[in-house]
Amino acid sequence: MFKPEYAEIHYKFKLPWSLLYKKEPEIIVDAPFQIVPGKSVKLFLIIREGNRFPVFLKNFSADFICGKTRIRKWQPLNELVNSAFRFIEIDCGKMPAGNYTVETQVQIKINGKEKCIHRFNLSGLTTTPLRICVLQNPIPKPAGFIAGETHAHTYISADPVEFGASPAVLQKAAKSVGLDFVFCTDHSYDFAFDENDYMIRADANVRFEKLRKEIAALAPSPSLIAGEEISAGNSQNKNVHLLFPGNPFYVPGEGDCGRKWLNNKPTLSIAEIVNKTNLPCIAAHPKETMSRLERFIFRRGDWSANDLQKNSKNPIVALEFWNGSRDAGFYRGKNFWISELEKGNFILPFGGNDAHGDLNEFTGVQIPLFRLKRSHAHIFGKVRTVLFGENPLKLFCGMNLYVTDGPALWWTTSQSEVTFHFLSNSDFGSQKSIRIFGKKFSDEKEKEIEKIDFQKISEFELTISLARKDFQYLRAEAETENGNFALTSACPANADNVHT
Repeated sequence: MFKPEYAEIHYKFKLPWSLLYKKEPEIIVDAPFQIVPGKSVKLFLIIREGNRFPVFLKNFSADFICGKTRIRKWQPLNELVNSAFRFIEIDCGKMPAGNYTVETQVQIKINGKEKCIHRFNLSGLTTTPLRICVLQNPIPKPAGFIAGETHAHTYISADPVEFGASPAVLQKAAKSVGLDFVFCTDHSYDFAFDENDYMIRADANVRFEKLRKEIAALAPSPSLIAGEEISAGNSQNKNVHLLFPGNPFYVPGEGDCGRKWLNNKPTLSIAEIVNKTNLPCIAAHPKETMSRLERFIFRRGDWSANDLQKNSKNPIVALEFWNGSRDAGFYRGKNFWISELEKGNFILPFGGNDAHGDLNEFTGVQIPLFRLKRSHAHIFGKVRTVLFGENPLKLFCGMNLYVTDGPALWWTTSQSEVTFHFLSNSDFGSQKSIRIFGKKFSDEKEKEIEKIDFQKISEFELTISLARKDFQYLRAEAETENGNFALTSACPANADNVHT
């Protein structure tokens, strides 16, 4: 399965042909999928490989359509793009709340001819309008919590099938969608190749330090944290992905790089990596669906209990099993998480989007040389991890957090009770179901708790309190009428000492 991304269309395996290839740079218009109240609507024009295919940008226009309302924006560009990457921000100002479709056009001149690009110039895909929701209400979030995108890729992650956005674009998009922090977790192997030609070797340490400096030069909020998605060896000597946000040094990992064909043994094991640091390490999409071909060519495997380094000085703190969508990998990953909770390992649930740009939808390579694909899953900032505290790198098992694509769902404790709080609004929908799960000290498995006393404050807010004395842990899941979902971390028996 090829991952979502801004699609790269020029790689041909030294062949004379490709159904995707064209003598133009990739040109994509993107925009955050939602805008929080009070923020202006920003569109982004992305040009990749202008160094190979220089293009002159003449002007840009966008028509915002919501019901009978139609708002037109036009902007001259007058710029020759001849660099490997170019990211252009187009600020369209504040707009009333509503669901907009956005029809865009970019007038360009290339190879002596003038052309009009609608949304993108990628091969084999029909262009459709952007979809932007300007929210009516602030995103629900309790005081003392911070919300983040925990798995995103910058332009460093560029290879024969994909590339990402600039840190500046990700920060502006984070502000638009209502995030407090972003983990920029670029592929470890992509740091080792050149920005202008992703098949030529480069000094990975230099490129990693350059990204750290580029991020450090940005405004302090929302905070961007440089890191890696490291290809690491699991207990079966297969390649799995490990998120290492905030690492101060580059960690190599080229096992499933793809540029070395079947020379795909892991560079370092999980144990070797986590023992290099005291910072949190996270299992990325631990039970993701993969084809047999992908497992063979890239020597990819799954995370297992043996890979969590539970007896090391720096055990894995979280499983990022909600990776952009609630697909089969989500449910297998959630079951893996629950099995660890039942053993007394209060590892954290994480949600991210694995977004390579992908602010509004993704367009990516489905079959190299032949076919692209598109989807509205894996969108930057849509699934978010919401942490109690101020520092997203101070993670440890059992802390208070929740993962959501809309409503807030969190727990508080007293000496005798655990209280779960649900909060939503009209943008994400009223409460449909709240389910509480727990494992008693006397049981081997967790169970759904049937008899629950709750206080319904409104259609969008309620609380549920349970006596905690018999439970090793408790946790909650919630769904809204709109289909938005949230789940909490496990609240362990000693939670008063863990999260306060």
